[in-house]
Amino acid sequence: MVQRPVRSDAQAAVQPGVAAQAQAPVAVGGAGLDPRAILDSIGETVYDWDIVSDRLTWGPNALTVLGVGNLEQISSGRAFGELITSDSVASRYAAITGSSSTDAGGGVSYRARYGIALGGGRVKQTVWLEDTGRWFAGPDGKPARAHGAIRVITSHYEAERELEFRSRFDPLTNCYNRAHILEIVTRNLSRTPGRQTHFCILLASLENLFVLNRTYGYDVADEVIACVAKRLRGTMRGPDSIGRYAGAKFALVLDNCDRDQMMIAAQRFLNETSREPFETSAGPIPVALRIGGVAAPRDGRSANLLFQHAEEALDLARSSGATRLVAYEPSLALNDTRVQAARMADEIVGALNDGRVTLALQPIIDSKTRRPAFSEALIRLRQPDGSIVSPGAILPIAEKAGLVHLLDQRVLELAIARLTADPNLTLSVNVSGATVHDPDWPERFKAMIANTPSIAQRLMIEITETCAIADVEATHAAISCARSLGVRVAMDDFGAGHTSFRNLRRLPFDLIKMDGAFVQNLARSPDDRFFVRTLVDLAHHMNLPIVAEWVEDAETAKLLTEWGVEYMQGIHFADARIVETPTHTTAAAAA
Repeated sequence: MVQRPVRSDAQAAVQPGVAAQAQAPVAVGGAGLDPRAILDSIGETVYDWDIVSDRLTWGPNALTVLGVGNLEQISSGRAFGELITSDSVASRYAAITGSSSTDAGGGVSYRARYGIALGGGRVKQTVWLEDTGRWFAGPDGKPARAHGAIRVITSHYEAERELEFRSRFDPLTNCYNRAHILEIVTRNLSRTPGRQTHFCILLASLENLFVLNRTYGYDVADEVIACVAKRLRGTMRGPDSIGRYAGAKFALVLDNCDRDQMMIAAQRFLNETSREPFETSAGPIPVALRIGGVAAPRDGRSANLLFQHAEEALDLARSSGATRLVAYEPSLALNDTRVQAARMADEIVGALNDGRVTLALQPIIDSKTRRPAFSEALIRLRQPDGSIVSPGAILPIAEKAGLVHLLDQRVLELAIARLTADPNLTLSVNVSGATVHDPDWPERFKAMIANTPSIAQRLMIEITETCAIADVEATHAAISCARSLGVRVAMDDFGAGHTSFRNLRRLPFDLIKMDGAFVQNLARSPDDRFFVRTLVDLAHHMNLPIVAEWVEDAETAKLLTEWGVEYMQGIHFADARIVETPTHTTAAAAA
């Protein structure tokens, strides 16, 4: 005799017009199956909602799962809706009544996420729920009944919110991070011409960060940075945005602001930060800011160009010791170029002599594991006051002044010292065209490696595509020399120089680094997506792994991973961080 199956709590609860009642467990394989216990364990309950009468009928475990005091609190849609928090995006009611679908007889599915506030008094606990089900239409075609299930997702939801927060905010200052500030600027620039308004960007840099770190320690310096951020934020208008751009450098985006208003706002920030010292665990510490500013779209029609010009204005403010805003001016930049170039050339020579050239390491991430595979060693020049000069301000002048080969030499020495000190480290190092095309460089490079041959397999040389094709024969000789030592060679900025397939095959590279200019806007540009896919296919055809640079958001990282890009590099994963030079160096470095 076949036993008639007994309906579970969930089945009873979702049957229209049937009150939910506890049922006897179904015997399966000799063991008792208790649906209520299962639903309790996974934090789920079921319901039936008569929308016309607004009556809610719940499964018997509703009070346990939801944590409400009694069923009266949730006996109707209206009563349940009063528990929903104001920061919820959409309720069950909104998901059903806002549906554009038509019930053809089988009902229409819906899904909603929202929070309910529980507890008495002013402090309430928020429980986050995921609500799924189907609604059924009445004779008039409008929703008349719904049945579904609610699952508690508080821990999952809070974890998602934490990840979202980390993707947008700097943990030290609670300001936006660099990636999100760039996103805000890009969004402002993308407004339609009729809606576009003027806005300004200020780059505010805390002076003497190196001195603070050395004198008080990194923890106290972090306190100062956080205090500066708080004071700046307190001085800004509601529509404005502030982000930690890098280290002790802040980007302030001033909405609906013209150039004259920018000058006034900058002075307000300068006055506010200098009016009194900042209280820290080491006592009161006074600080000084330097500010460079740009007006958009006047000074640039891309986020990168605007920040490049803001950096130039900030560099001028630093070098001149300006106690006011220095606004970007193309004419000023042109008139000051010769003086700035001479000053920077002297600074480069002084930094080389004083040991103020250092490295910043940026991890390169394995796309599959999302773990660092190796790091790129990037040059940084520390001024006597501890401030850091950006590579963009160093390298063009070094090339014009004939100093770039000395910088290449020093960076390689520092990289070799780092590799010697850390046997688990693998580094890639940029080498300029002037060095690669120098016929004497291969022998000098061999001499550097000769004293530490064990590090060769953990060293990679990066040569730009434009450099490679400028002198194919010299580039080939340099690559062959490096590879004969066990050093790998990567083509940097692949795609920028439009290398022919024939030239690419002639040069025995081990790895390709894709030009970040095509990667940066990947999520927004169909043209860049097409071009990048083409480059990926070409590299894979030649069995060359790829590094995608300038990965700034999760969407871009996802696309690149799906296309088979092996490695990724960018602020979405980690920014470059300055490392201390090992106290001991190789013989080559000492020489």
